[in-house]
Amino acid sequence: MKLVLAIVSNDDASNVSAALTKDNFSVTRLATTGGFLRAGNTTLIVGCDDTLVERVIELVGQESKRRTEIVPSTASYDIGRYASFPVEVQVGGATIFDLDVAQFNKV
Repeated sequence: MKLVLAIVSNDDASNVSAALTKDNFSVTRLATTGGFLRAGNTTLIVGCDDTLVERVIELVGQESKRRTEIVPSTASYDIGRYASFPVEVQVGGATIFDLDVAQFNKV
């Protein structure tokens, strides 16, 4: 038995969750916050048989695409002034953890 944790962008969460559910996986969604852009993420929790982990990863990958966004950034100068300028960053995609489960009970 495996536990798959997939951290995806909020923009992709509904599509990823729908694709997993359509393929008969039970999915639990948690609202989480990322560290880099302090942006909202969704962590999806999927319990499945060892043989189905690759299918879960495939579905997550199909529905969570990387994209480029422009975000404001500030630079500090030594004289106490700050300048704001746009920076292009890549967002989206998924971070996936595949964990072994010692025991699973559904009551």
